[in-house]
This record gives sequence, C-alpha cells and structure tokens, in this order.
Amino acid sequence: MIAESARPRRFAKPALLALYGILFLPEFFDRLRDIGGIAGPLAYTVLVLAALCGIIGAAYTANALLRGGLALLLFAASFVIEAYARSSLEFLTYGAFIDLITAAEFAADAMDQNEAALWRSLPGPAVLLIAVAWPPRRRARTCANTPALAMPAALVLFTLLAFTRGGDGLKALPGGYAALSYAVLAAYERAAGDLGPRKSVSIAHVRAPLYRDIVLIVDESISGHYLDINHPRGVRSGLAEARPGVEIANFGVAASATNCSAGSNLVLRFAGTRDSYRRDIAVGPSLWDYAAHAGLETVYIDAQRSGGAMQNQMTPRERERIDRFIQFGGLAVRDRDMAVADRLAHLLGDGTASFILVNKVGAHFPIHDKFPDSHARYRPILPRGGFLDVTDTGSRTGFGGSQADWRRYRNSYRNTLEWSVGAFFDRLLERAELADALVIYTADHGQNLHEGGKGGTTTHCSVDPRPEEGAVPLVVLQGGAGALAFTPGGAASHYMIAPTLLAAMGYDREAVRARSGGALDEPSRDPATFNYLYNARLNREPRWREVDPTALAPVPDDPDTGRPF
Repeated sequence: MIAESARPRRFAKPALLALYGILFLPEFFDRLRDIGGIAGPLAYTVLVLAALCGIIGAAYTANALLRGGLALLLFAASFVIEAYARSSLEFLTYGAFIDLITAAEFAADAMDQNEAALWRSLPGPAVLLIAVAWPPRRRARTCANTPALAMPAALVLFTLLAFTRGGDGLKALPGGYAALSYAVLAAYERAAGDLGPRKSVSIAHVRAPLYRDIVLIVDESISGHYLDINHPRGVRSGLAEARPGVEIANFGVAASATNCSAGSNLVLRFAGTRDSYRRDIAVGPSLWDYAAHAGLETVYIDAQRSGGAMQNQMTPRERERIDRFIQFGGLAVRDRDMAVADRLAHLLGDGTASFILVNKVGAHFPIHDKFPDSHARYRPILPRGGFLDVTDTGSRTGFGGSQADWRRYRNSYRNTLEWSVGAFFDRLLERAELADALVIYTADHGQNLHEGGKGGTTTHCSVDPRPEEGAVPLVVLQGGAGALAFTPGGAASHYMIAPTLLAAMGYDREAVRARSGGALDEPSRDPATFNYLYNARLNREPRWREVDPTALAPVPDDPDTGRPF
C-alpha cells in the first residue's frame, strides 16, 4: 500500500516540469517563426535549453529552503513577464522594466487597472512555482545542492548577453529570466550611474524677463490632430477663434519628447536636448533653477495628484526649488482642470512675477468620467460612473480592446477634449489677464486610439509606437503687444520649448541657442521626431520616430452624423 501511494508522488515533480514545458511551447515556436534564418533560431534554442537547465537545477536542489527561495524567484520573475505581456500585448523590454521601477509608487493602481490580465497570468508561473518547490525523490538528493548552481550560471549568461546588447536579446525565455537579468542590470546601473552633483545655472542672465508671468501648461494624453486647430472637423479647443487682446500662435501637430509621460515631463522640466537629455536630467539645472535665477517666483500647479504626492520622477530635492506647490485633492477629478483655469487666472492677475508650470488632468485613461453629461456630444460612449475619483489609471474591466470598445473610447476621448481643452481655455481666457504674460500649451504625448483596427488596449508608451503617440498640440498665447514675435512655420517639437522659455526669462539668446537649439520665435530646423527609446541604457542609443501630420492615422467618422470628422 505504501509503495502504491508513493508512486504518484514519485512522478509528480517531473510531470509538473513537463507541464510547464508544454505551456511554454507555443511561445517557443512563435519566437522561432519571428527570428527566421538558421543561426538565430539555433542561438535562441541554446538559450532556452540553458534556461531550462537552470530551472531543472533549481527543482532538484536538496535543501528545501534554498529550493523554495529559487522557486519564488522564478515565480515572481515569470509572473512579471507574463503579466506585462498580457496587460500591454508587448514583451517587457529593459527600458519598460526601468519604467516600471520608476513608477513603483503606482503599483497598486496598475494592479487594479489590469486585474483581469493579472489573473490570466497566474497559471504558468504557478505551475513553475509548484514544480520547482515540490520535494524531489530521496535518491535524487545525492548531489546535495550542486544543481542550484545551474540557475545562477544561466542568469550570468543571460545578463552578460543583455549587457552587450543594451538590454535586448532575452525575449521568450522560460522562467522569467529576462526580469531577473533586468533586475541585475538595474542594480548595476544604480551603483555605477553617479554622474556627479547637480550643476547650477551657467548661462548668462543679460536682462529682465520679457514678461511678468511665464507659463508652461503640459496637458495629459492630448492628440494634436484631434483638435480643431489642426483638423477642420476636430474637437473644439477654444483656441481656434480670435480672442480680444490675445495673440494665438498655433505650431500645428508637434513632436513630443517621448511617448511616455514621465520622460516628456522630465525633458521639459530640465531643458533636455536630443543629444544630452540624459545628462541634463541627471545633473543639469531645472526650469525652476533658471526661473529663480531670473528673479521669478516658481509655482507648480499639479491637478493629477493630491496630498503633496510627487509624480513624473520629481524628487524632494527638485520640490525644494518650487516656491508654491498647488494641488486640488479635495476636488472631483472631473473638475480639477476648471480649478486650474481659475487658479491660473488668479496668479496671472496678482501682480507677482512668476514662472508657472501646470500639469493638467487632461485625457489619460480612464476617460469614462472625465467630462460632464453636458459635454457628451459624441456617442456611443464608455460606461459612466465607475471612475469618478481616478485621474490617470484604473481598472480596464469592461474594456477589452475590441472595435466596438474603441469606438466608444474614441467618442469618450473627444468628449473629454471638449471639456478639458475647449472648456478649459474658454474659462481661462475669459478670466485671465494676458497683457504681460507668455503661455505655452502642449501635452506630454499623443495617443494611439487604434483608428486602424489593431487590437489591444495600449494607447501610449509602446515599444514600437505609431507616430500618433508622439503627436501633440503646441500653441503659444501672449498679450497683444507681446515681446516675442511668433510666426509658425516648419516643424516643431518639445525641444523648442525650453529655449523659448529661457529667452523669455532674459537669458543670453546666443548661449541658449548654443546649448538648447532654436526657440519657437526663430526659423525652425527641428526634425519633428520623438524618442521612443527614452531609457536608452548600457551601450544603446535613443531611437527616434518622425511625426508627419500628413501620415497620421485618419480620424474616424463622427458616428452620429456620418460626416468626416
């Protein structure tokens, strides 16, 4: 009887390992088809065999505590890879892994947002956890803990490969080894990445600021080609019509710095350039430093967070450079952009010379409830009432990325633009005094709203993005007798904003141009590209994608009228 009952347990461990291998086979064959040729598939097969050897070695480690620890590591790493793939429909690259680390404070929101995908990601990693942790047969323990060395040996191999390829080369490996190698590389970069102390302002300040108030408004997730200033049937922006006493210069559909929020905001706040943005962000002075050196009060209006929480990789040290830090935690998310308009109008009329940077709520998902019923012009729309208190993340329950889902999403997105852009500027320009002010309006990135019919739920931060993810509005507003003359023409991008702000603050124009390039009031030589490998690390370089307004995906018809949108 004892022998009979022990027989199933004898084969449980190899059966579980075999089951995990079977679950991995579809991914293995898909990757082989992607690679093509002879050498590539052969090299990939060798890597997979090395990964499997590491897993089997961990599984047949005699010491229960050591074996359990290795099992948990493999489970966690495998789950991270699987969950990211199911949530974004893309492989977790090293750059994306770094983004996850820097956004760790939003982990709870991310889990809520992708709850269904997380549950679907559990079976494979769970089988791996049980297969490795399950006690091996007694006679298999004669090698003691030597098999445990196979797993770190494989990890060293994969980490060295990733290092030489700038983080690439680890796609579709069993056991989540890519995530483990990424963690090692990130720790190495953290230990070796000290670039020195932050520098002070070195550009000569040659004259008083040209305006009493200088404002940069960074909206959230606004596609420039969806607005009426850039499309004949676009959503009303409040910027297309003449405004008494206000000059409005529209620079068309411009290129963002990158296609993710944190990267674009960092480039803007630290006056980053295409050639040196990584060093500018790491050790350069911020716009707060330039403004303070020019004698301006520094004001930050953040409509996206509350309770003093910082975002977009702002640090406590950077926070110290801000004189007035304004948030709207006690206000409904839907109403915060209107509160921004009111507060900004007040600041523009208080007589204090200020540099003001604004992060609006804008149109980041979830957009179900970011507009009132009075602005639900485009229909059908997403279900209402489930995301009233969510700014820029939340559960995607009920949104599967089908064409019907995307039709509702695009309509809700347009309604959101009518409110957070059109109604915002109506309110601001009715109440604000711009006679001695310069206001630059843009967004952190654009949106891929799947107009072409491709599935999935990703709108931005893609590894291989469509140009729409970097297509943003760029508009300059000033009083009728403004000190700078803006004549839009040619391409424009985020990289032209800092030179414009520094010139307006009174810094030496030639020195600004030499450091940061041309401003918006100068003839454009900008390539109109955004960086979709912002976290270019190790031996990799950024990758750039052009934003050509004529090549963007056509905006679908208005479903209510059938007319071209």
